[in-house]
Amino acid sequence: MTELDEQGRPEPPESAGEVETLLGFLEFQRATFEWKCAGLDAAGLAAAVGTSAMTLGGMLKHLAYVEDWWCSRRLHDRDQQPPWDTVDWAADPDWDWHSATEDTPDQLRTLWQDSVARSRALVDEALAADGLDQPAKHTDAAGRSPGLRWILLHLVEEYARHNGHADLIRESVDGRTGE
Repeated sequence: MTELDEQGRPEPPESAGEVETLLGFLEFQRATFEWKCAGLDAAGLAAAVGTSAMTLGGMLKHLAYVEDWWCSRRLHDRDQQPPWDTVDWAADPDWDWHSATEDTPDQLRTLWQDSVARSRALVDEALAADGLDQPAKHTDAAGRSPGLRWILLHLVEEYARHNGHADLIRESVDGRTGE
């Protein structure tokens, strides 16, 4: 049974195998991000801090894209999912961030939640097949293919980095703080 903290986030296991520890920390970071975005309306999700254009709504859409890119496209070499499959990334490399203002809070949360659910299933599928050491099926332009272990650690890093941004933005919106 997973222990939850006071914000309802699953505590990473203190004594477990590598897979359980990696997934435990990733789930904790995902839950932290969800907590930072919870209950905000469109204005709250569109708020920025200082001179940065970064918003929680943009982060929701960006992290949805990151989940799909690494777990669907790179790990399993599957076609991009909507809305990513029709984006002209050459025209706007930061489309995920910029286009978030066109979506409602419910659309953004649903997009992110669906991407996370898909990623969980795809990681479980990969772990059942070949474990952490398997290379991703989609290689980059240089022919490199990161392993599943690297992908999971990258996702932990991506969430941890953006959770720091989310702390600052959320505090500026309504004063809500917490780790």
